[in-house]
Amino acid sequence: MKPVRAIISVSDKTGIAPFARELSRMGVEIISTGGTAKLLKENNIPVVEISELTEFPEIMEGRVKTLHPKVHGGILAKRDNPEHIKTMKELGIKQIDLVVVNLYPFKETVKKGSSFEEIIENIDIGGPTMVRAAAKNFKHVAIVTDPKDYDRILQELKATGGISLKTRFYLAKKAFNLTAHYDAVITEYLFSVNEEGKKRTEPPEFRNPLTITFEKIQDLRYGENPHQRAAFYREIFNNEPCVTNAEKIHGAKELSFNNIYDIDGAFNLVLEFDAEKDGIACAIIKHANPCGIALGKTPEEAYEKALKVDPVSAFGGIIAFNTTVNEETAKLIVQRFYECIIAPNYSPEALEILKTKKNLRVLAAKELKNSNRGESSPFDYRKVVGGMLVQDRDLITVVPEKLKVVTRRQPTEKEWEDLLFAFKVVKWVKSNSVVYAKNGIAIGIGVGQTSRIDAAKCAILKAKEMELDTEGCVLASEAFFPFRDSVDEAAKAGVRAIIQPGGSVRDNEVIEAANEHGMAMVFTGIRHFRH
Repeated sequence: MKPVRAIISVSDKTGIAPFARELSRMGVEIISTGGTAKLLKENNIPVVEISELTEFPEIMEGRVKTLHPKVHGGILAKRDNPEHIKTMKELGIKQIDLVVVNLYPFKETVKKGSSFEEIIENIDIGGPTMVRAAAKNFKHVAIVTDPKDYDRILQELKATGGISLKTRFYLAKKAFNLTAHYDAVITEYLFSVNEEGKKRTEPPEFRNPLTITFEKIQDLRYGENPHQRAAFYREIFNNEPCVTNAEKIHGAKELSFNNIYDIDGAFNLVLEFDAEKDGIACAIIKHANPCGIALGKTPEEAYEKALKVDPVSAFGGIIAFNTTVNEETAKLIVQRFYECIIAPNYSPEALEILKTKKNLRVLAAKELKNSNRGESSPFDYRKVVGGMLVQDRDLITVVPEKLKVVTRRQPTEKEWEDLLFAFKVVKWVKSNSVVYAKNGIAIGIGVGQTSRIDAAKCAILKAKEMELDTEGCVLASEAFFPFRDSVDEAAKAGVRAIIQPGGSVRDNEVIEAANEHGMAMVFTGIRHFRH
């Protein structure tokens, strides 16, 4: 297909003037609108105003300008259908062979905090309509929505004198993907506000049908395994501290699929703790589970405590902090091999030290406007074959005042601190799981077992292997104890207090076991299964 006539109407004007100039030199008549037409004229490129083509003025502040039969008839006409050609001649409709359109910057308008009225005005109507029309008629029309494709089009025109069907089909697929994404972005925004444009206070809806959209950040080297392809995508309006929004400020290698997944778990875990109120947290993650997590007065203290939990598993792991990493901590970190580190920020001295490790990926989750977790990203999505599970993110935090002591013995003040610490940690451990904790350190972590008693035994075996003193520690379980066996096992390890959701039909039996061992037991009423 050799284009005779093109309509150009773009919001993103990157590269449009040189592209239009080359088209004009090739004899393509150019029709344009508003600001695009003005720009082309300023660059001495011959332009036919849209109102000259339609013989109708742009009206309603430009809301209506391309919605006209002379535009859409010229785009949608089948060139190999005699009736279509006859209609075009009778009505004076000129064929349009090339449509160059990108859309109003709706997403960008939302992100810069514009008024509700301005956001609504940036819902493009005429643009998507032309894009869809041209994409539908790809057998006869080329639709260009991405400035990155300008050179490809010009090269093909210069080489062959036309635009091939293969290229037109590629452009059509790209165009429909754009309009689908554009509408999904609008949908995401509108469902997040009320009719006055104010943030909704009620929980977000589980919509039917569900339309969600993500932007691709990058292709990954591979997925969980080398034979799997993978890519990394971003939610449109998410602006909370997370791996997706973090900046990689050092590291020769790109992040892998598994790196990203582990960093997400590590950073979510340390964000359970407020550095000023709870203490500085350091987590070391391996295969999506913590192998070390501790609180300290300084980053280096928290790191050293976390490392003692399981220095063997820490090799090649991910480190996360809930505060700025200082020079002293960086000196300790570079003594061992880690894949990645994520923190809100780094001191200049710490960063220089960390950069001495060529392959250590260093991520900073800084300069994020909104630290309210879950506000801009309320759902958790889990893909299954042929479908998807959608749920609220598990962001609930236990409130000490609402906890219920169910045993005769009350926890001591120190035990309360460790119980709350341990329950926050066990939330981020794969089920079935338990966590033994003492003095703000998770000294035993039982992960991903098919029975709770096995989780309790595995955690204590690991603690003993690392020669950690469990006498006087506490135990957290992410779900209720179905039997008293885990309590009996905990007593052997020296556990003095237990925190768990409660809710088992054998709660009385479990409570009685705790009373027999002189333990305190606290019910949270909150379960934290993590599959």
